[in-house]
Amino acid sequence: METTTVANRKGLFITNEGQNVAFTFVLVTSLFLLWGFCNGLIDTMDKHFQNELHLTKSQSASVQFAHYLGYFLMSIPAGWLATKLGYKGGIITGLLIVGLGGLWFLPATYISEMVRTGGVSANGAFVAFLAGVCLIATGLTFLETIANPYTTVLGDPRYSATRINLAQSCNGIGWVFGPIAGGMYFYPTDALGHSTGSQTLYVPYVGIAAVVLILAAVFYFAPVPDIKTEDDYHLDDATPEVSHSIWSHRHFVFAIAAQFFYVAAQAGIFSFFINYMTTEIPSVPAVWNDSLNKLGANAAFLHNWLSGWLIAGKNGGLAISDKGASNLASLAFVCFLLGRFTGAGLLRRYSAHKVLGTYAALNVVTTFLVFCKFGWVSAFCVFLSYFLMSVMFPTIFALGIFGLGTRAKRASSYIVMAIMGGAILPKLMGAVADKFDMSRGFIVPMICFALVAVYGFAWPKLSKAESLRSVPLGAGH
Repeated sequence: METTTVANRKGLFITNEGQNVAFTFVLVTSLFLLWGFCNGLIDTMDKHFQNELHLTKSQSASVQFAHYLGYFLMSIPAGWLATKLGYKGGIITGLLIVGLGGLWFLPATYISEMVRTGGVSANGAFVAFLAGVCLIATGLTFLETIANPYTTVLGDPRYSATRINLAQSCNGIGWVFGPIAGGMYFYPTDALGHSTGSQTLYVPYVGIAAVVLILAAVFYFAPVPDIKTEDDYHLDDATPEVSHSIWSHRHFVFAIAAQFFYVAAQAGIFSFFINYMTTEIPSVPAVWNDSLNKLGANAAFLHNWLSGWLIAGKNGGLAISDKGASNLASLAFVCFLLGRFTGAGLLRRYSAHKVLGTYAALNVVTTFLVFCKFGWVSAFCVFLSYFLMSVMFPTIFALGIFGLGTRAKRASSYIVMAIMGGAILPKLMGAVADKFDMSRGFIVPMICFALVAVYGFAWPKLSKAESLRSVPLGAGH
């Protein structure tokens, strides 16, 4: 890392002390890539268990419940340890826990194989996999609790929302490749067309374990400075008339609620994407299958990737298969990634709260169109919703910890705890889909996005600041 002091100079990766922390930023963004990949795998897992264990949509949402339960249980301990160990120690701890969780999928796969011999019940095998999911989420909690606020301090405070959105763009890249790996290892078939996913599900997780152990070693030797956030609200002042509690700051309190509802909407849409694509879109023209075969005819890898995308559907037409929908999820995450990059640019020009409110309001419209079942228009809106969701998590995060000084780490842990929304409301979305259909289930994320939009537009009043770039004198609560 460059540590050259540049007098009177500020920039995207230049701190107030003139320290260039660009290398540290790049290193930390690798963590975003990691947990994006892990989340992408999770989002393609629901349909696998629906097929293998004959679960309902609501029951399969237990995958999300276990994933986000790990976040909920460990967010406060992670925030406490981050304060005690510093950024570097917290990151290494998180990586080691993720590695342990990845390796757990080896015995979980063995337990799953015992179902065929009657040694273990199907529910027992399901719980074994859920334990691995929860353990990995526990490690990711450390990484998110630390890395999200850390990106906001690695340079000029005016560009905190821009930096966290750039870092989260790597998260989007991981999310693109996660479903591809999920399609390869969760939905493979043998020569007779029988699913073999239960035998190969562990492969990507063991790969994750190997990667995080290498990353832990890199972070151990790398310089990771412990930089404090700006104390705009004077929380560290010793005067009795100034409140020291982060809970007295409404922009932080309501950020927790906004993050809860955003992650609830995101988790619901992500986890039921395959269900929507395989059941709700109109029949696919037969010419599509011919085009896919021609496209992959001259490349073995491309042919293997494209084969099996379409299956016989209703009324003699073709429908998208589970594998095809899993691969389409990667396209949806490309939309998500494009939203992150373009959103980072917008956040350099416009106030973060306005961008958040506008994107959330537009997503209310897109999810309503999905709810209305307009065929291909609704299918397009699902992809558009990915684009519009892209900036929400990091922007809510930056708005929530704005101006909290040394208490930002603790505040960060509470905002990460709000990710529990992803454990609860997808089960509600699944229940609505079980009773009606998958399109009607989108009423749940529609309401969530409306609440996020309210937070975005109300942020200046809640924070008593015009934007992330300025805090009027005496604006403390």
